[in-house]
Amino acid sequence: MTYKHVKTLDTSKDFILPCRKDQLDTIKEFSPIEKPDFDGSFSTYQLLYGKAGNRIYLIGLGEDKNSAQLESTFHKLAFETQKHWDKSIQVYAEDLTEDETKKAVIGLEMAQYEIGEFKSKKEKPNKITISVSSSKAIKNSLEEGQSTGETINKIKALVDAPPNIKTPQFLGKWASKSAKNNDYKCTVLKHKELKKQGFDAVLSVGKGSVNKPVVIITEYTPKTNKNVDIALVGKGITFDSGGLSIKPSTNLHYMKSDMGGAAVVLGVVELVAKLKLNINIVGIVCSAENAVDAESYRPGDVINSYSGKTIEIIDTDAEGRLVLADGLSYAVKNIKPEYLIDLATLTGSVVRTLGYEAAGMFTHNTEMASTMSDIGYKVHERVWQLPMFEEYKSVLHSDIADIRNFSGTPLTGASNAAQFLEFFTEDHKNWMHLDIAGVSFGASPYAKMKSASGYGIQLITEFIKKKASK
Repeated sequence: MTYKHVKTLDTSKDFILPCRKDQLDTIKEFSPIEKPDFDGSFSTYQLLYGKAGNRIYLIGLGEDKNSAQLESTFHKLAFETQKHWDKSIQVYAEDLTEDETKKAVIGLEMAQYEIGEFKSKKEKPNKITISVSSSKAIKNSLEEGQSTGETINKIKALVDAPPNIKTPQFLGKWASKSAKNNDYKCTVLKHKELKKQGFDAVLSVGKGSVNKPVVIITEYTPKTNKNVDIALVGKGITFDSGGLSIKPSTNLHYMKSDMGGAAVVLGVVELVAKLKLNINIVGIVCSAENAVDAESYRPGDVINSYSGKTIEIIDTDAEGRLVLADGLSYAVKNIKPEYLIDLATLTGSVVRTLGYEAAGMFTHNTEMASTMSDIGYKVHERVWQLPMFEEYKSVLHSDIADIRNFSGTPLTGASNAAQFLEFFTEDHKNWMHLDIAGVSFGASPYAKMKSASGYGIQLITEFIKKKASK
């Protein structure tokens, strides 16, 4: 889509007319009938026709409580009606704030995502120009909204891609291309370099696959001060069979989504570079395919890690925390960021705890927790802090190694996974772990099967923007 700012609305052509619940008086000058069958309820719309035969879409913004998810009402409208839009449509944004205008653009852009990329026959999308009408200065809102929506669509495409195409090497090529196009640095560490540097946990997870693991390091550092403000670490398991602790076959095809954390890290670095934020960030993606082969690592093995600490393998299906351990250790030893955040589709435990409505948040830093929670409500990518009580740690004890990778108990699984990761942070005072297993991939009104949600791009980017403004 192409977006442009116009000062006035042409009421003889098609336009979208936002309305808050029970506030139809604010739009009565544009409505061709006095009492439409519409009250402005959230995520509803009504099609009317103007005197010139043009389409007028009344779109419901709902109440104040719906403001955090305003983009979803524009997403729904565009998804269901844009086939009728011809080549252009207008949006009346005079009564929208700058943030609401940005959210509207994000929603319109998200409706352009085509999940059927690998179908043999595809419909060509319409090239539509969106004219946003407002007397205010909204250029930045339009640009940021479009860039954010485009990035969300790109990471959704990554998560939804089939695992025979989306290998660890594919992610490396994706990141390298993005870096070249958006003026940041990307380094892809392959098998030989991983062995040389000591990424033993990543290598162990990837031993059973023909698709060799990689570690992707992306760097956007515009500040003259080369200290890194924020490092992001993402779990990039491109397919998770469970290894020798093999998963049941039901829904196994959805394990292509086990790189949701990596997708967020790749997308956020690209978006921050596009927005040219004045902050130094580094993204680290540890990517492997957890497959079954004669060379696969086994339950009972003791493996090394980048940190030098040894790990007893209890369950090869607890592989995400292993690759993250190496990524976190690399960040702590070499990057030394002020803030360290990892994201992963890590545990079923967090889904059983929080359902599909919020990510599990783990940190000892109350300031970080409060900031991330506030942002989560603001952008409707919510997080909920879960405990890491000292009493939980005993289940990670190993008699023969420094730590074991799985507790084997049915309780506190998400917290135990977070405490395993904490073991590799060297007590970094500004570390946070986000378990996004329940929110990264799931049921959607825009697909018949489970698919990527795009969760995390707005949450982490807004956190970065907040730190960049200080």
